[in-house]
Amino acid sequence: MIGRSGNPTLNDNTFDRHDFAHDPMTIGGTVNKAFMTLALLIAAAIVSWTMYFNGYNVGGLAIGGAVAGFILALVISFKPSAAQYLVPVYAVAEGIFLGALSATYETLYYGITMQAALITISVFIALLIAYKTRMIRATENFKLGVFAATAGIAIVYLLSFILGLFGISVPYLHDNSLIGIGISVVIVIIAALNFVLDFDFIESGAQQGAPKYMEWYGAFGLMVTLVWLYVEIIRLLAKLRSRD
Repeated sequence: MIGRSGNPTLNDNTFDRHDFAHDPMTIGGTVNKAFMTLALLIAAAIVSWTMYFNGYNVGGLAIGGAVAGFILALVISFKPSAAQYLVPVYAVAEGIFLGALSATYETLYYGITMQAALITISVFIALLIAYKTRMIRATENFKLGVFAATAGIAIVYLLSFILGLFGISVPYLHDNSLIGIGISVVIVIIAALNFVLDFDFIESGAQQGAPKYMEWYGAFGLMVTLVWLYVEIIRLLAKLRSRD
């Protein structure tokens, strides 16, 4: 059995429910597709970012990108064989959302976007090195702990969204108090640790000769974690900057 991943798009059964192909998944192929996906995401983000600073109202685009990305993520998660067709579209949708979101934060706090991007990249590289050198190991207890924490965060965010529809705010989750900042730090750490589980998942899939299209699915899993981590980091930086 392939190890569990805290990333909800990657789990034990992802490879088990598919026949292995003659042209198997490789780590190199997954990396290439991850870079292609990231390039599409950045290109789309630049478009919505530029539109925002040219005076266009990109609020609708941001919401549309977020909703489309969420729907596509669900479809891809339940039908990994469609990843090779839908992941590029997902990257564009998320890029539009992130570009508009980043531009909004940049208007409030100059330079915050570059800071968030550099921190996100640095965290990714640090965890990749830690995983490759086995400084961090994706043991079963580690996987279960990160999965449980990730699920807990997802439930809290869902409750926050539902309560927000009725004008009720979850204490500390969105404010810049010391407790609120502490909560954001914990969420950033949990989001970052998902990379370790994603690396392990992709490595295991390649070792077991998973179908070639799973390279796109592996790239998709990495993008999900990357987007989540970036959003949490820019939110944390905004909280810190707002206290100045």
